[in-house]
Amino acid sequence: MPQFNWNDSVNFLTKITPRRALNGLKVVSSYHLSKWLKKSIQWGYPISISFEPTTSCNLRCPECPSGLRAFSRPTGMLKKDFFRETIDQMYKELTYLVFYFQGEPYLNPDFLDMVQYATQKKIYTATSTNAHYLNDKNAKRTVESGLDRLIISIDGTTQDTYQQYRVGGKLDKVLEGAANIVKWKKELRSKTPFIIFQFLVVRHNEHQIEEVHRLAKEIGVDQVRLKTAQVYDYENDPNQLIPTIQKYSRYKKDKSGKMAFKGNNANHCWRLWHDPVITWDGSVVPCCFDKDAKHKLGDLSQQSFKELWHNKNYRHFRSQVLQSRKNIDICANCSEGVKVWG
Repeated sequence: MPQFNWNDSVNFLTKITPRRALNGLKVVSSYHLSKWLKKSIQWGYPISISFEPTTSCNLRCPECPSGLRAFSRPTGMLKKDFFRETIDQMYKELTYLVFYFQGEPYLNPDFLDMVQYATQKKIYTATSTNAHYLNDKNAKRTVESGLDRLIISIDGTTQDTYQQYRVGGKLDKVLEGAANIVKWKKELRSKTPFIIFQFLVVRHNEHQIEEVHRLAKEIGVDQVRLKTAQVYDYENDPNQLIPTIQKYSRYKKDKSGKMAFKGNNANHCWRLWHDPVITWDGSVVPCCFDKDAKHKLGDLSQQSFKELWHNKNYRHFRSQVLQSRKNIDICANCSEGVKVWG
């Protein structure tokens, strides 16, 4: 389980207005009613949302479409004006905003301006980064932007181990970036952002789990989070990523000796009721597992978000999940139920 942090929890609670609380109650109740009746019912609007700053990335991680340059959809940057227009439609109900889907957020030159705009709307903001652009200037701007949560990917505690997954990356830059954020939090007397080291557990780094905790404590990082790795071809595992320690793996051998997914494919999914994803160009997709935006449920260039949230495409997709989730391709490798926290 994740370590409890009082300051971060209180900070999150300060974002919940009466209107947002009522919206959350509507969403939760409609989700449970839908599970019970096996019928798509949606009250309220998203509690959380993920916005994609860009699909571009400086690294080439082997299981990442962005790193592999393997998208079938266009590559581009989220525009600041479009972001503001969309948030203006949603902020009264919205509590949590993740600036991440694919790509490296700090490559978008307007990224921190967008964070600051969301902060002004009193939305809890978070992002995930490989930390290669957290130089002194960007670290200061990050703290000043009001970003509430910063997830830093650190998948090894030595350069040799780190670069096996973070291809093209430099561990020294990651550690320097984290230290810069810690420094500016102290300089500016800020309690935010809450800093997380996210450690993707794979075979070549599983022996460094204790070391990453030590490293985080030494730098002043608030929390270490261990994450299971998604492997597309898990039956063959060509990159030899699946860890030997079972609790850190999404996969296990079945009775025939073949590698099988051990997640939960029950006919419901909380994400579809509270947490959509908006790509850089305005497409709305069900969740973060639809990396190629194959299941496009609407386009914000053609209709408002509040119209889109209740359209026939969304109703149909929720109904599909309630009837036969295992037959939906993006659900087949979903990590719900198999995440590990450190």
